[in-house]
Amino acid sequence: MIGRADLSYIASVQRSRSLAGLRIALVHDWLNQMGGAENVLEEFVRLFPSAPVYTSMYDRKRMPAAYRDWDIRTSFMQRLPGVHRHHQKYLALYPLAFARTDLSDYDLVLSNKSGFCHGVRTANSRRRAVHVCYCLTPTRYLWLFEQYREREQISSALAALLRPVLTQLRRWDYAAAQRVDHFIAISSEVQRRIRTIYHRESVIVPPPVDTDYFQPAPQAEIGDYYLVVSRLIPYKRIDLAVKAFAHLPQETLVVVGEGRDRAMLEALAPPNVRFVGRQPRHRVRELLQRCKAFIFPGLEDFGIAPVEAMATGRPVIAFAGGGALDTVLPGVTGELFPVQSVESLASVLQRFDPRAYSMEACRSQAERFSAAAFRARLLAHLSNIMEGASLQAIS
Repeated sequence: MIGRADLSYIASVQRSRSLAGLRIALVHDWLNQMGGAENVLEEFVRLFPSAPVYTSMYDRKRMPAAYRDWDIRTSFMQRLPGVHRHHQKYLALYPLAFARTDLSDYDLVLSNKSGFCHGVRTANSRRRAVHVCYCLTPTRYLWLFEQYREREQISSALAALLRPVLTQLRRWDYAAAQRVDHFIAISSEVQRRIRTIYHRESVIVPPPVDTDYFQPAPQAEIGDYYLVVSRLIPYKRIDLAVKAFAHLPQETLVVVGEGRDRAMLEALAPPNVRFVGRQPRHRVRELLQRCKAFIFPGLEDFGIAPVEAMATGRPVIAFAGGGALDTVLPGVTGELFPVQSVESLASVLQRFDPRAYSMEACRSQAERFSAAAFRARLLAHLSNIMEGASLQAIS
């Protein structure tokens, strides 16, 4: 019997063939750290292994060894002193680096943007490439600066110095967004931002989640703890979960992760909250498989971790905002708390019954965001775009 994953794979192969023969370029902001953006890029490379990857700079030593087999092409920023470890200091140079990157001779340019890489040149006097931007978010430190300032703890003095620069960068960023042919958003929240900030429409293709690795454990019993897995930094709002468990002394919260907020959070924590630091991936999977529920109190553009939890068959309690609105089904795969407050979260926890949520329902919802589903959706959309471009060229 052929399952949904098999059908998605077959569809991906067929659509990939329909793009065969096109000259494709991939574009990424920078390659000096691993995160969700790099997971997306890895899927792009799997789909289009012969496509070069254009980026501002690349730190070979800090990126996975597999990247050394890729055709990675950097800008002049690769030669700047200290850029690999302190790339934020060169903020004003990224627009110039990408504006100098002329990809007009390609048929399709696929950019993976949270910064400035959507600003590559895709048209000259002879040719014009079709530019599709996979938008993780409109550039956060330009358009959501106050949130970003709080998140990164930027001082008032530095913020005052940055504001005139940010004003100029916003103008460039907006103009670059108007030259993109098609936008793809990772969530409804990002789609809304693209419409509000760039005045552009987009389709939604959620990012890939490794549902093959995060699976339910055979005959796993539910443990006696709720779970948080996160970097311990301010905008993740782990403080809400820690404080909420002061109202539930009979329950236990396990917090996995490290970050600059750990000491502060430990000082706030009641005795029933346990910090275990960073854990290996297999241990995180084991903890997910047996938790009463996964708690996700932050506001995220998408949020991979809640989907990983559902992939193991466990429900999620998340703040009702951002990507969680697309992934968590209230009453089916978990619950949403409406206000980002201790009281709102504690109220949901006090009436939460972990046995009321089907492992199969959680798993089925997670599979909608699998890597196979991502490939099928992306390739279908790209195929439709390029077929439309071909018909337009003929007419």
